[in-house]
Amino acid sequence: MTKTQFIAAAGGNTPVDLLLTNARIVNVFSGEMLPGNIAIAGCHIVGIGDYAAKQVVDLKGKIVAPGFIDPHLHIESAMVSVSEFARAVLARGTTTVVADPHEIANVLGIAGIRYMLDAAEGQPVNVYYTLPSCVPATELETAGARLAAGDLSPLMAHERILALAEMMNFPGVIHRDSAVLEKIEIAETHGKKVDGHAPGLSGKALNAYIGAGIASDHECTSALEARDKLRAGMHIMIREGTGAKNLFDILPLVNAGDCHRMMWCTDDRHPQDLLEKGHVDDLIRRAIQAGLDPVTAIRMGTLNPAEYFGLSHSGAIGPGRRADLVVLSDLSNLKIESVYSGGILSVENGYVLPGILFPTLPPPPPAMNVGISKPDFSIPLAGTDIRVIQIIPDQIVTTAAFVPVSVKENRAVADTRRDLLKIAVVERHKATGNVGVGFVRGMGLKRGAIGASVAHDSHNIILVGENDTDMNTVLARIIEMGGGLAVACEGQILCELPLPVAGLMSGEPLAVVRNKLDELTLAARSLGAVLSDPFMTLSFLALPVIPDLKITDLGLVDVASFKIVPLFQNHPDSAFLPWEIGRNDDQAPCRR
Repeated sequence: MTKTQFIAAAGGNTPVDLLLTNARIVNVFSGEMLPGNIAIAGCHIVGIGDYAAKQVVDLKGKIVAPGFIDPHLHIESAMVSVSEFARAVLARGTTTVVADPHEIANVLGIAGIRYMLDAAEGQPVNVYYTLPSCVPATELETAGARLAAGDLSPLMAHERILALAEMMNFPGVIHRDSAVLEKIEIAETHGKKVDGHAPGLSGKALNAYIGAGIASDHECTSALEARDKLRAGMHIMIREGTGAKNLFDILPLVNAGDCHRMMWCTDDRHPQDLLEKGHVDDLIRRAIQAGLDPVTAIRMGTLNPAEYFGLSHSGAIGPGRRADLVVLSDLSNLKIESVYSGGILSVENGYVLPGILFPTLPPPPPAMNVGISKPDFSIPLAGTDIRVIQIIPDQIVTTAAFVPVSVKENRAVADTRRDLLKIAVVERHKATGNVGVGFVRGMGLKRGAIGASVAHDSHNIILVGENDTDMNTVLARIIEMGGGLAVACEGQILCELPLPVAGLMSGEPLAVVRNKLDELTLAARSLGAVLSDPFMTLSFLALPVIPDLKITDLGLVDVASFKIVPLFQNHPDSAFLPWEIGRNDDQAPCRR
């Protein structure tokens, strides 16, 4: 539609294509709920009022909100194609997403980003991207690609690129790393935002980070942290994903004075949560049920992210805005009756209508280049106590514990009596043969092993197990599948999910992937796993930019110091004794 045609329709000089009458409109500009008719011509809203129309739909007093917007997520975490992801979230009222293709970029580089850009074309959901800033995320791991400012620059002007993606290398910013600052300058030159990622950063370090041009943060885990970052000028994205759940910790901070600088995001959501709980609608619903004003909650999922990214045509119901609309019958439960995408009725009663098309691309070439087929995961004894990654349920942060080493035949071994399991990361991109080995607590396995080629951010193969044989069984199957998830026990694969698209995504429908993930979770639990989503937690144990202790193909990473640290700790004043496997529990080591 030309501007002349739009003005004619908006002025009532020509009939509009569609008039939605008797609506209760969520006005996110004024914070009100107002009665009215919504006039649509082409894919845009031309006005609110009485218009002559080719088609009239009586909404009979139902509530109409702007289509929901997710300002930060990784489509790859849904483990399906862009088209399947779009189909799933459109049914839940999401009409715009701003995705960071950081995961596939760490595997395939620029080719992966271009694949995601191409896959966005023609989707009924507006799929935008931020340009990955940290490939690799750190120098403490081996990624499949390395993207410098010069590699990113040609893509920054792309119409689907809205920002430089989460700047995870906050030490690089603070210490004025020229390569890091050059990426920020490229974004600023193109008038694009720079998203942040700075868990726990405060004080002068936070000042330096924000002063470099970082505009947002989605890593806050407490209201106190979010408050400090808000006061310093950041926009806060309140995250509620599958692995990290921060909504209820930060929600008490939301008030009339700061809500315009806050928004919801999902970051990483597995298929189970997308299908069973929802997407942005889930966050809005939870916030409303927790007592937040409904219009404010909807504004944080619509207008706020639109304004942050400069999407002046989205995020609200008004003249010139895209006709992305969610029709609700119940505001307190956010019950979605139908969804309009660009003025086209696309969803009714929770189901995408048959005529709505989701273009699909063929997958890129396989991305699996492991240099060692059967690594030796054994750990020679080299001390009395060891560093252990301590999982925190429903969080992607971990803590570091120091515990007595369990010993068998002069080797450090897993010990299920203490929930002490072996963890390993095997490099899969450049055939280096790198293997990082350590220990983890909190997974709960009593037997067998689990593993995945989804391991943020470099996506090497990560394994956790009670014994080396099953860990190697899982590894071999993941390699054979060209990437994926697997569970093994006594040398046999119990369950698997192939992920042939960069070892990250399946070509199957979301429901199929969800069902297989359910089977994998049940298989892991049959071996003793205690976490609600063991594979989501597993995928973040290799992320060396999230505190406190993580593991990569190069070894254990102390995130605070950004250094590889030894597994064994032999302090002169050590209060620990080795725990020899086979001794009675009453002979367990204790403090002297």
